[in-house]
Amino acid sequence: MRLRPKLLRAAAFVSLGLLASGAALWPNALGAAEPARAVPAPTIDETNTASTETAVVAGGCFWGVQAVFQHVKGVSEAVSGYSGGAKDAAAYQLVGTGRTGHAESVRIRFDPRVISYGKILQLYFSVATDPTELNRQGPDVGNQYRSEIFVAGNAQKRVAEAYVAQLSKSTVFGRPVVTRVDPLAGFYPAEDYHQNFATLHPDNGYIAYYDLPKLDALRRLYPDLYREKPVLVGEAGATE
Repeated sequence: MRLRPKLLRAAAFVSLGLLASGAALWPNALGAAEPARAVPAPTIDETNTASTETAVVAGGCFWGVQAVFQHVKGVSEAVSGYSGGAKDAAAYQLVGTGRTGHAESVRIRFDPRVISYGKILQLYFSVATDPTELNRQGPDVGNQYRSEIFVAGNAQKRVAEAYVAQLSKSTVFGRPVVTRVDPLAGFYPAEDYHQNFATLHPDNGYIAYYDLPKLDALRRLYPDLYREKPVLVGEAGATE
């Protein structure tokens, strides 16, 4: 199970006084941290006049990625789940083995008239994940924690691939961007106890150290896109 090792790590960090700063942090493999950062907007974006669009992204533990997008204006739901593998393997204990092909992912439904697909990706790269870590995020190791954008159609593919190339050339991260772009073959919602986890358990040690700083970064770096009250799974039939 993930909960126990995450709580133990967080307790150790608290005992060392590393939670005190309140800064937005990217934990690296040693438990140290790098600041989240604003990244350039994509030079290529969609023009979509539909009322709803869906994006699916993976970038480490889905608790924090979900929490970020639940606080973004224009997002109608953000659901934790699994993408990249078969339907019958979309279960937490199986995905945790790292052998299913699935990544912990988040399905984001949004109004592209309010926030574009490119802007969703900008927040993803800036706040939700560290795109320079290969098959891991901070303390979570395995290909189920990889950085990946699952694209639905050619328009999303064009935007995502161009943006990865743009950020790679900009050297904004100081290290290579390893985020994958692959077709979306399916999304399978995670178990109920994973949904809204950061909102329901803000005092959980893992959430306090790794995920609440992401929300602080969203509020600080993109105040025009931040909303205080999150949209929660279950409020609009999000797992149907």
